[in-house]
Amino acid sequence: MTDQETDRDESPLGLVFGALLLRLWLGMRALQTGLEKYAGTKATDQAVNIDGTPNTYGLSATTTVKHYALENYHGLPKALASKFEAEPLMSKAMLPLFDKLLGPAMILLGIAILLGIAQRVSLFFLGLLFTSLTWGLILIKQDDGVSWLATHLLLVVAALALAPHNRFTVLRKW
Repeated sequence: MTDQETDRDESPLGLVFGALLLRLWLGMRALQTGLEKYAGTKATDQAVNIDGTPNTYGLSATTTVKHYALENYHGLPKALASKFEAEPLMSKAMLPLFDKLLGPAMILLGIAILLGIAQRVSLFFLGLLFTSLTWGLILIKQDDGVSWLATHLLLVVAALALAPHNRFTVLRKW
């Protein structure tokens, strides 16, 4: 086999790197989006210090700190959930299920994509999830969100197109 034939049989390094970068970006995006469903803030009031000592005037400052906990979970933000509930084309039975599953699904898909587990199937399911989110945003006329999700879906399609060049996967066929 000549060097020229060997070059044609192997994926160009740029395509391998492109597949890896898309996989990292999409996996990170899905994982962090899922984790953010568990984010909340805690507010604490502390006395304001004057010259290094707590003031005697009752002045206080509120500090908020972001933290993650199971009790903070909100698959759908309350403002959007009420809009979805008012939408006649939105299934009232499916909405609570979607609300409960959205965060865990994003986390699982993010981990699967980052680790390269069943790469094509994981990307396909992420694309389906983005499509379902798009449908919901179309119903409540959130065109900016629809545009962002369309961009994400195009990235999923690009990652699927580059899947044959992805050299670091588990269950390569899938």
